[in-house]
Amino acid sequence: MKVIGERISILKKDNLLSVVILPTTDKSKLRLLFLWLMAWTVCGLIVFANYFKATDQNSKLFIMIYLSFWFYFEFNIVRTFIWKRSGKEKLWIKEGVLHYQREINKKGKIKEYDLNLISPLQLIELKPARFSDIVNQSFWVKGGERLQFFSQEKIVLLGMQITDEEAKKIMKEVNAFGPV
Repeated sequence: MKVIGERISILKKDNLLSVVILPTTDKSKLRLLFLWLMAWTVCGLIVFANYFKATDQNSKLFIMIYLSFWFYFEFNIVRTFIWKRSGKEKLWIKEGVLHYQREINKKGKIKEYDLNLISPLQLIELKPARFSDIVNQSFWVKGGERLQFFSQEKIVLLGMQITDEEAKKIMKEVNAFGPV
């Protein structure tokens, strides 16, 4: 087994290539994300409790609009926290089929792609001046895929928040393994 950085492992056997990408190894940032989640949840609950104390319609309307935004961000923080705590990306090639799974707590849908129908893995270039690239590579969000391939006119993204070096090593291993 080959280990790339602290988060990525690659296993090569006879006709099997397996790549596992963990979301994080930084436990202190994970604790901070949990504290942020708890503070955000408490703030939303306090505002929700005040909805019933509000007497005029304008206040109730404001609270409902506020809570809709609050819920959107609450959902995203919970999703990110669960992913960072217990998720992983798995990619394996076996018998001419590429399998890809985003697993959380040993659960997740496995997508299969015929190796003859996909393009080679490509690096997604980041532009340092682009705000969305900066945000997607931060610890506090789920996303920031760095690799892609095309399968029957569909783009498949993988390799969340990995570095250029890690992405290039994964590309080299995967592209060299099969008829990709």
